Amino acid sequence: MKRPLQVTLLVLSGLGLLHASLFTDLFLRYVKEGMRPLLVASGVLLLLLGVAEAWSVPARAHRAEQPEHGHEGDAKDQGHGGHGHDHSTVPRVAWLLFLPALSLLFHAPPALGAYTASREAPRAVTSGQRHFDPLPAASPLPMTLTDFTRRVQQDPSGAVRGRTVLLTGFVTPDEGGRDAWYLTRIILSCCAADAQSVKVRIHGTPAPPADTWVSVTGAWHPGGTLGTASAPAGLDARDVRRVERPVNGYTDDLPLVPAR
Repeated sequence: MKRPLQVTLLVLSGLGLLHASLFTDLFLRYVKEGMRPLLVASGVLLLLLGVAEAWSVPARAHRAEQPEHGHEGDAKDQGHGGHGHDHSTVPRVAWLLFLPALSLLFHAPPALGAYTASREAPRAVTSGQRHFDPLPAASPLPMTLTDFTRRVQQDPSGAVRGRTVLLTGFVTPDEGGRDAWYLTRIILSCCAADAQSVKVRIHGTPAPPADTWVSVTGAWHPGGTLGTASAPAGLDARDVRRVERPVNGYTDDLPLVPAR
């Protein structure tokens, strides 16, 4: 690849990283929030490398125009005798390197959602927990999907029985039919490559469009033995309301409170 194109690629990549991590929240589609300082540092480093490379190009070009006398004839022979290699043409595949850099600046890929969640098993909640604090008296009780699942399958006191809870996530359709869907959250351990989903089965209401963010109010859907792994993480929905997607949609935070 020609040096001017190398410089352009370095600068575009640096600008793309800084745009995604400093001036927007796009980086949260790829990595956890704690990775922002590393992305900013990487963007700055790429810009500095691009500037350094651009600064060195004129000096190299000047040296190339003044070959040593002892090798001048050899240089001509290689240039016209057919024994040299022509590096003036950029390989076509090299242009593909510009696509990631340009996408960060102009067209970021969509966030992971129902398509990803429907093709993987739900994330397993932490096993072995036997002690649970009493649930607050609020009704509906805001809970994360992970906490709700853990309470259903591990809390021997059965504290969620009969309680009205409020959960928030996005819609993942199920192949079971129109009324079969899951409330879902995707969680990143480090980056999008290790994303895992936690799902709660919703009963009693038609599925909204896939990837729609909703808050669902309802009660645990009975099944199996509450407090054991046989109990399904399901909810009998009483109210479903659309909400805005949170800035960081790759966490299992407490529910967004829908406007009434």
